Amino acid sequence: MKRRDFLVQGAMAAAATPLINALRNNKTDSFFADDISSDKARNIIFLVSDGMSSGTLAMADHLFKRKMGRQSTWIQLYQDKKINRAIMDMASANSLVTDSAAASSSWGGGVRVPNGSLNMGANNEKYVPIMQKFKSAGKSVGCVTTVPITHATPAGFCVNMKSRDQQAEIAEEYKSLRFDVMMGGGNEYFSSSGRGDGRDMYAEFNADGFQVVRDKTAMLSAKPGTPILGVFSDSGLPYTVDQQADAILTNTIPTLAEMTKKAIECMSQNKKGFVLQVEAGKVDWAAHANDTAALLYDQIAFDDAVTEAMTFAEKDKKTLVIITTDHGNGNPGLIYGSKADENFERFFDIRQSNENLLDNIKRGDSVSAVREKIEQAWNVGVKAEEASGIHQFYNEIKANGEFAVLKKPFRPLAQLQEKYFSVGWACMSHTSDYVEFAAYGPGMDLFPPFLLNTDVHPLLLKATGVGKK
Repeated sequence: MKRRDFLVQGAMAAAATPLINALRNNKTDSFFADDISSDKARNIIFLVSDGMSSGTLAMADHLFKRKMGRQSTWIQLYQDKKINRAIMDMASANSLVTDSAAASSSWGGGVRVPNGSLNMGANNEKYVPIMQKFKSAGKSVGCVTTVPITHATPAGFCVNMKSRDQQAEIAEEYKSLRFDVMMGGGNEYFSSSGRGDGRDMYAEFNADGFQVVRDKTAMLSAKPGTPILGVFSDSGLPYTVDQQADAILTNTIPTLAEMTKKAIECMSQNKKGFVLQVEAGKVDWAAHANDTAALLYDQIAFDDAVTEAMTFAEKDKKTLVIITTDHGNGNPGLIYGSKADENFERFFDIRQSNENLLDNIKRGDSVSAVREKIEQAWNVGVKAEEASGIHQFYNEIKANGEFAVLKKPFRPLAQLQEKYFSVGWACMSHTSDYVEFAAYGPGMDLFPPFLLNTDVHPLLLKATGVGKK
């Protein structure tokens, strides 16, 4: 028996329900002929905090309670017993540790694919993405994200590509697919100056009848009934902690919650319903950088989007809301110590992401200048010798002649930050954690306490009745 088959069968045996056994044999059509035990969902809002380890969820909730005096919406839903809670195995076709492309494709196409690919198997098999299925059924469909809209997680619901790196081609594919709302970053894949082929995708989308919006004001003014392409930054959107400290960014770039609300407003006009994917993509980017302030405030911004989804769903009564993540990343956590609470509360007043801080340190800065910039960002005094460790990276020449600034010292800065904030990191990459999965609304009873990622695709179709034979 192949190792992968053994692992899958072991997980099936542990779950041991007829529904899940059939799902894991990939016999999805048989389910669409069955009666659904609950009312069908007209709409789906599928929210993904990309790269969210369990420690991220816990620490964001701590920050909510201690700084804002309330629970996070996600944890409050658990406390109020409003939603079904499960854990989910997110392995890809070729690894226990998935990347975002394979993770999203497992939901989007319903099959585990190799890391790096989008709804395509190792032998170029193509699996129809779920957004295309819902679009064919007459529903409005769309994605909003804080990273490029062409990035792995939205793309995994939408397209077939051999490589997630084909973002210029993904932008072209979106035009052909004519999805209803696609918003996030990624100007480099749409502008003539950013693309290698010089094509002006904005002009092409306009010519095909899309509303192209490039800032918050234009987004808020967009009208239902015409597809919307919203691109608000060259790459990812700013981290929330940086955006909140900058009036220009606050006024010109929408938050994830604002994009979510606008997408719901526009797509809910469709009497056949809508399907929306919402991604907090920069939670993952912050985790890769061990950037705790960026991580926590972007997780809070994700929770604000959850609030928007739940506000609509609780009123609408016909909307299935899914809240999850695609994998862990970095496995951060608040570490035991006599000053753990006090140190954690320093995140109340932190003024910059570590990325923004490191961008502001220049080669040639003195140790005292580096120390001052750290103190301004963190609102914490650090020792000169500690600042000197960061200073080194910007003022030493590596053996190959490149300045160390070309690779920013995220890890050393995070290790220094741990001394003052009591948050530590295990690594700077994805992990194989089983992930949180929560479901609310019609169809929530279909999701059992343990899932494989590939179980989700047919259950979403079943919950809405799409594809029923």
